[in-house]
Amino acid sequence: MTVNGSVLTSNNNNPITNNTINASKIKVKSPASLAHVVLRTSNYDAMVEFWQAFLGADITFKDSNLAFLRYDYEHHRIAIIQVPGTGPKVANSAGLEHVAFAYDTLQDLVTSYQQRKALGMNPSWSTNHGPTTSIYYNDPDGNRIETQVDNFATVEEANAFMKSEMFKQNPIGTDFDPETLIKRLESGEDDKKIKTRIEIGVRGLPEGF
Repeated sequence: MTVNGSVLTSNNNNPITNNTINASKIKVKSPASLAHVVLRTSNYDAMVEFWQAFLGADITFKDSNLAFLRYDYEHHRIAIIQVPGTGPKVANSAGLEHVAFAYDTLQDLVTSYQQRKALGMNPSWSTNHGPTTSIYYNDPDGNRIETQVDNFATVEEANAFMKSEMFKQNPIGTDFDPETLIKRLESGEDDKKIKTRIEIGVRGLPEGF
């Protein structure tokens, strides 16, 4: 493989290595979007059932080992594949930490929370990160899933917050109770006020994360 005349080689330890290329001078063309996520499992039926329900998704294709799920204009957003010999997920192993799905409004996030709760899907963590109000879940294999709504009206405002001293002290978030948030929303309290993070100072990762 070559990039700007430089040869990139592949080996088992380092997929792309090159001693002469100056990466700081290269800006790779960014993708138009993130297309899909594929989950490998030995718990196939339970995973397909969960993800279809969790996302309110339709199944584009499904056989005994592979399923493609869609919920918007893309032909699939989640694929689930059963591979012989796949072992259970190791919680503290390296790899993808979580996948996040965004909602347009706080009410939409709350509605999805209530619908999932009615299906027996309860959150594992709810926190206001600052840029987003987020509710997390775990799928049957233990993969973490974030559902979120943006707290700021513009990307510029969110970026500014993430460069602030408040975010530097606490890039993790301030936890909240979804039921309390719902009561505030139902009382007519302004969405912007509800989504404003309560500052608690320095915070590290939650216990057991």
